[in-house]
Amino acid sequence: MIEDHDADFHAPTSADPTWAETNYFGCYVPEEHLNIGVYALFRPNVGVVISTVAINSKFVEAPWQAQYWDAQHHLAIPQPHNLRDYTLANGLSVSSPEPNRVWDVAFDNGDGVAVNFRYTALADAFDIHDPKQDPMVAAAIATADGDDTFAWGEAYAGHFDQTGKFEGELSLRGRRYPIDCVSTMDHSWGLRSEHQGHTMSWLHAHFSDDFAIHAILDFDPDNGPDAATDLTLAHGYVMDHGELHGLSHAEGRTIRSGFFARAVELDLTDSRGKSHRLTGLGRTAFPWQAGPGTVGYNVLAQWQYGGERAEGWGEIQDFIGPQHLCKIYSGDIGR
Repeated sequence: MIEDHDADFHAPTSADPTWAETNYFGCYVPEEHLNIGVYALFRPNVGVVISTVAINSKFVEAPWQAQYWDAQHHLAIPQPHNLRDYTLANGLSVSSPEPNRVWDVAFDNGDGVAVNFRYTALADAFDIHDPKQDPMVAAAIATADGDDTFAWGEAYAGHFDQTGKFEGELSLRGRRYPIDCVSTMDHSWGLRSEHQGHTMSWLHAHFSDDFAIHAILDFDPDNGPDAATDLTLAHGYVMDHGELHGLSHAEGRTIRSGFFARAVELDLTDSRGKSHRLTGLGRTAFPWQAGPGTVGYNVLAQWQYGGERAEGWGEIQDFIGPQHLCKIYSGDIGR
């Protein structure tokens, strides 16, 4: 169960320099196919923070081909450490007047790019370790398998996802775009290696203030770029009128262009036994490096839900470690 204090820094479990605390806020302007990502990864044991800000509406192969990309990897963590109220030297400020309910986020690069929004939660945070929320964890515990395999070691020793309303404005070199969307943020804490040690498809589809779906799935990239991949469920939920219903089953497939998702098909079942069928089409492509040791194949997707809800929007982020990618592109998988 996520509590108010989980919005703040957690005491590191060791002196290991890779202990990390993260926040990600992703929102979009659907009519412009404009995707906005604001990220910070704090390493309190060494006093530095990685922060990236990305703005993209195109299909790009390099981050500098997007409308905006800023990545800074050795920013100082402000003293005293306060995850609910901080300002970084890259121009990012984040405050949370209501823990795990409201965040105010502002970024200004001093050169014509500024993002300001308020995030207001539409449901409780979804704790991937809580068997009362997550049927996958409950099933693993019931079979005495434990739930460590669902947390990728210590990297997600603590983790929640949450669906909320983003309201604000993007100013992009003289052009202004209103931000008014439903999207998903997340917060993680644990030992986070410099090298991405697992694959993960982190995706969501938002259809209204009352209905959204979020899922974390695994896939095997070893057949290389352009190869379709099957998806298996790790965690996820359906948000229905403010109530969360954990996902208990998923079958899915991603059609790829390179490693970017061109299309995704999902058949999901939630804890009520209710089935959901989704189809997503990629409308952008952006290679997001959240840190030097990971590649996130980021796509803003347009989603179709069965025949009931005509349109939804949300991100697909498919993460693969660069060293794994080197083996794939070198033809050395299995050696």
